[in-house]
Amino acid sequence: MKKFFTIILWLTAMSVHGQDKTVKDLQQQSQQQIKKDKNDTIPKIWKVGGLFSLNLSQTSLSNWAAGGDDFSLSLNAIAYMFAFYKKDRSSWDNTFDFELGYLKTSTLGERKTNDKIDILSKYGYAIAPKWNIGVLFNFRSQFFQGYTYTNNIKVFNSTFLSPGYLTLSPGIEYRPNDHFSVFMSPIAARWTIVKDDTISAKGLYGVAVGEHHVFEYGAFVTALYLQNLTRNVSYSGRLDLFSNYKHNPQNIDVNMSNLFAVKVSKWLSVTWNLDLIYDDDARLFGKNGHSAALQVKSMVGLGLLVKVPKDIQESIPK
Repeated sequence: MKKFFTIILWLTAMSVHGQDKTVKDLQQQSQQQIKKDKNDTIPKIWKVGGLFSLNLSQTSLSNWAAGGDDFSLSLNAIAYMFAFYKKDRSSWDNTFDFELGYLKTSTLGERKTNDKIDILSKYGYAIAPKWNIGVLFNFRSQFFQGYTYTNNIKVFNSTFLSPGYLTLSPGIEYRPNDHFSVFMSPIAARWTIVKDDTISAKGLYGVAVGEHHVFEYGAFVTALYLQNLTRNVSYSGRLDLFSNYKHNPQNIDVNMSNLFAVKVSKWLSVTWNLDLIYDDDARLFGKNGHSAALQVKSMVGLGLLVKVPKDIQESIPK
């Protein structure tokens, strides 16, 4: 009997030891990270994100010997969003660029400093590793009424759809890498719209007096560059060129936008926005207010900046 109980105790101890080892093995396995098989990864066909910036500054002065406005308030907002589709040979790129700036001072009153709507949609079909054929649609305008201040006299010269530009362009695209692309078309169609009756009566933006739109066709080129220059510095730039075959084709319309963003902290950044525009039909400048000129807008701001995704390089589909 004593030998029987000894055998039972020995078997029980071995069973407990085996269970304890099994439990430990299960615990170790549960703590290991499960590695995903690359062959099971389904590629994403959509990439969506954007860059959002908000800069605000306010100054108040009282008995200030150096001079200046008693009160000034400046606000500038930028929203750049994208939605890119890529599957097999087909790609569909969409960008939405919105900007709005506001300035209020005790001497100048309220003025708009920035106002932009720019929507670009481009479909492409790959015919070679770096070449696509496709079609492009672009819409440009502004949100609110705009004024020029010649000799400090306020003159109403623009508003939503006055002007508005619609471009429809079949062409070929060269995309050598993930950061740069250029789309070229020798047969682009462009409509210039002036919906507002007051502006239409002035005959501005190449639209005849009393008319509300004009059709143009010509050569069109647009180049896009997006990249993180360093870990904390990102750049996005776009250049549009249009030559009107019907009127002064040598006077090429230029529209260039540049945005540099320097990350200071998790949410705080310095941004520099530089836009260059030359439109031979925008004859609002010069001493007589009836000449075309290079339009330059440079804005530097410190404020909130959010990027989604964090790496702007992801915004161009591979």
